[in-house]
Amino acid sequence: MIEMIDIWKTFESHKGGHHTILRGVHGRIRKGDHVGILGRNGSGKSTLMRILSGVENPTRGRIRREMSISWPIGGAYGLLTQVSGASNARFISRLYGTPLQQTQDFVEEFSELGRFYYEPVNTYSSGMVSRLLMGLSFAVDFDCYLVDEALSTGDVRFAAKCRHMLEVRRENAAMILVSHNASHVRQYCDTAAILRNGALEFYEDVDEAISAYQGL
Repeated sequence: MIEMIDIWKTFESHKGGHHTILRGVHGRIRKGDHVGILGRNGSGKSTLMRILSGVENPTRGRIRREMSISWPIGGAYGLLTQVSGASNARFISRLYGTPLQQTQDFVEEFSELGRFYYEPVNTYSSGMVSRLLMGLSFAVDFDCYLVDEALSTGDVRFAAKCRHMLEVRRENAAMILVSHNASHVRQYCDTAAILRNGALEFYEDVDEAISAYQGL
């Protein structure tokens, strides 16, 4: 289970003062739940995902984690750009305790980088970085996957490959998907929530949530 307990997040404004983006967020995600979080740009979706993954701390409140949780899929959190894609795969293997050669081979095959897999990441194009990130993200079997607007990575064929892998992973894991694309939430999620005015409003029915979101 993952529980959000009175999560607040405040940032300092570049104009001075403070801007509060999350205001007392509560919620509980259980094993096997597939939850979509809908919200407009700037509503705090990505901030909430970073807090859930542990990449960022809340200003107030806490996250109780009783299952393993991914970083936001496709995100460059912790990516080592001075070394190769293969070295990044080995780093992930050591960090999460997965078989080293198996992890390295999986990322190499999934990312389809060819010889560049063994070149420094800082020589990659943006598309190549995206391919590596998706390979690294799917290399570990987490109890819960965080998906942050990463379903259209790369060309059409590679994006379809990523969506298929997400379908495979979600069969045995929980998933939290944040998006402003209602069709993605309808396709992948069983329940949904709307993030607005800094708070999460949960709906048992996905279509009800989408209707409420589109009416904002």
